[in-house]
Amino acid sequence: MKKIIILFFLIVFNFGFSQEILATVQINNQQVQGSNQSAFKALEKSLRDFINNTSWTGKKLQNFEKIKSNFAIVISNRDGNKFTAQIVVQAVRPVFSSSYESPLLNLKDNRFTFEYAENENLIFNERQFSGKNLIDVISFYVYVILGYDADSFQSMGGTQWFSKAQQIAQNSQNRGYEGWNQINEPRSRSILIGEILNPNMSQLRSTIYTYHRAGLDGLFNQDQTQSKKIIFDALMQLKTYENSFQQNYFFNLFMDTKADEIFNIFNSGNNGSVNIGTLKQQMIIFSPKNAESKWNKWK
Repeated sequence: MKKIIILFFLIVFNFGFSQEILATVQINNQQVQGSNQSAFKALEKSLRDFINNTSWTGKKLQNFEKIKSNFAIVISNRDGNKFTAQIVVQAVRPVFSSSYESPLLNLKDNRFTFEYAENENLIFNERQFSGKNLIDVISFYVYVILGYDADSFQSMGGTQWFSKAQQIAQNSQNRGYEGWNQINEPRSRSILIGEILNPNMSQLRSTIYTYHRAGLDGLFNQDQTQSKKIIFDALMQLKTYENSFQQNYFFNLFMDTKADEIFNIFNSGNNGSVNIGTLKQQMIIFSPKNAESKWNKWK
């Protein structure tokens, strides 16, 4: 029995602290006509190698332990070595005892301009701005992913990684690149990380932990009743933001990322002691754009 218990905790520990990145990178340059295609292929490879080979946390992990993520960049303009783009950042988290991967982050950033010379070395220095904005934006989002993942396994476990993202944001202030400003740029990177680390948002971060670790990680047991109740209770704790969530990037990003999953969890009709009417009312308030397509379909 003792050996079984020890093995269980080793599995949970390894499962719970997978804090390096296994990323795919996609560069879409269809909007840029007549441009040297090799530069875009080189950029894609450089970014993939940079994300996957940089030691972000100082830990050496096997691929199956790493956080799966995707960085999709759509180039809209190129002027020599200067690029204008959008970037979509996605990450998933494994769910215990299943093959299901839960979305942690699904974010679109429309303010992404950078400089890149074909085949240049990409080297991260957390102490200073790179001067070209490419490394800075990518590194910022890597640490945001690490923070989200850690928060989902340990309450407030992502603070050290979010703090690194905040340092990158501070280094990038007033450098002439969009997306870092705290004023006149809604949904900027600086606003996002500031909200994540704001003590007023500790309830949302606590909900993220409970939702995943106590809820989702038990959802694939034969009896889902307890796990669904835990997820329900965690979501209802967000009622504290009912009068303030509209302009909160962090909160709305959580709802946008999790809407499909939340709908599917409670769409089975086997919800035990969950008051689906109360949850429906709360979700309509928090995510009214999904009222017809999701929440009103709950029975």
